[in-house]
Amino acid sequence: MLLLGGNLGDPLNIFTSAENLLERNSGSIIARSPVYLSEPWGNTNQPVFMNQALLLATPLPPVLLLQRMLDIEKTLGRTRKERWGPRIIDIDILCYGNKVRRSEFLTLPHPALPERRFALLPMSKVAANWRHPVLGKTSLQLLHACKDPLRVWKMKA
Repeated sequence: MLLLGGNLGDPLNIFTSAENLLERNSGSIIARSPVYLSEPWGNTNQPVFMNQALLLATPLPPVLLLQRMLDIEKTLGRTRKERWGPRIIDIDILCYGNKVRRSEFLTLPHPALPERRFALLPMSKVAANWRHPVLGKTSLQLLHACKDPLRVWKMKA
């Protein structure tokens, strides 16, 4: 499960480009959530974010998938200037099936997932019954228990 995010440029077109590159280089997107708007997390002095969850079927191991995602971000113009700052595109691995992994480069499931409504809401639309392999709760249960006070709302079509 991946999460696309961005608040600079034209996020919807950038998401489409990211999806095309993911399908060309990493696997097949088998489900997409609606696009959600969310108040910025961490650094609140920036535009609202757009987020969308993607369920990706991939033959790649997690570390190689992460490298492909970083390459896609760079191709689409992402520069890393400040933590939680504005960005043209961000692609995160929220989970990789039921894998649990902790390394210097990648932690699965994403360690902040239970605390971030902007990730849990779109995720719950495509994988409501996915069960966190450490916490034992579904994505929907995590969403209902999430204490994140920031607003997340579905983008109007």
